Amino acid sequence: MNNISTQNYQSLIIDIGTLLNRGREQVAKTANTILVQTYWLIGRHIVEFEQNGQDKAEYGSDLLNRISKDLKDRYGAGFSRSNLHYMRKFYLSFPNCETLSHKLSWSHYFEILKADNPLEIGFYTKQTEKENWSVRELKRQMKSMLFHRLALSKDKEGVLALAERGQEIARPQDILRDPVVLEFLNIPQAHQMQENELEEQLISNLQHFLLELGKGFAFIGRQYRISLGGKHFYVDLVFYHRILKCFVLIDLKRGEVNHQDIGQMNMYLNYFRKEENVDGDNEPIGIVLGAYKDKLLVEYALDSIDNQLFVSKYQLYLPNREELERELERYLG
Repeated sequence: MNNISTQNYQSLIIDIGTLLNRGREQVAKTANTILVQTYWLIGRHIVEFEQNGQDKAEYGSDLLNRISKDLKDRYGAGFSRSNLHYMRKFYLSFPNCETLSHKLSWSHYFEILKADNPLEIGFYTKQTEKENWSVRELKRQMKSMLFHRLALSKDKEGVLALAERGQEIARPQDILRDPVVLEFLNIPQAHQMQENELEEQLISNLQHFLLELGKGFAFIGRQYRISLGGKHFYVDLVFYHRILKCFVLIDLKRGEVNHQDIGQMNMYLNYFRKEENVDGDNEPIGIVLGAYKDKLLVEYALDSIDNQLFVSKYQLYLPNREELERELERYLG
């Protein structure tokens, strides 16, 4: 043992550890795939049994309770009535097993199936796969009503595409969320917050903020200084969007957004386009983010502005699900 090179031995241990981790990951992926397929098959068996004829009425009353009791007696935990309900819904929501994603665990599907709207189920399935959300991140996006917030900014055809393919980022408008939900800051709604305090909170919770902003954002800096005519101006937050290949500037406003705020952001965008952009960069995007906005004022203030400039509002609490669902139903009706 003393004759063995310490460096070679450590390399051996590292190589073995790499193989073990890789093997465990493959086992976990394989086990997840089998588990998802098994629960899908259980759901199919329940539905087919129910559809045989005489047992249709029993499903509505006691079928799942009976199956749950017998399976738990024979195979142990994991077969509660609730789990069986979601296995059944799993099959009904994804009748073609070939459409199931190998990237999603049963825990992902379990959360997604809590949605009642098939469009919503389709969206969160695609978006979780595209953005590699953890179960925790998925829960947060569903609670923040991300599908509804994005859908209400699109036409009917766009809503259907959203459900089938997830959010596709091809234009500056595609990164916009209105409202931006900042419930993760845990700031009371009645709290009188200054702009610098909001900025501090967002920087302290940057990972959560990036999740809310969506895929593609890379943080560049805060209080980004612009010097013009001997005066200094500061952009609250600057990001670079990897997909759109452009700077994204965000200015935070404690109260209502006014026309001066829009004019100032327009100046920032002109500066970035001329002074900061390099070959390969697209036109910068500006977002003025305030607690309130007057739609008519914003419309007139943005008129004749050629830059990609948008105004969104933020809220410190989760949106009301019932109100957004009614609004979306009315919109799609």
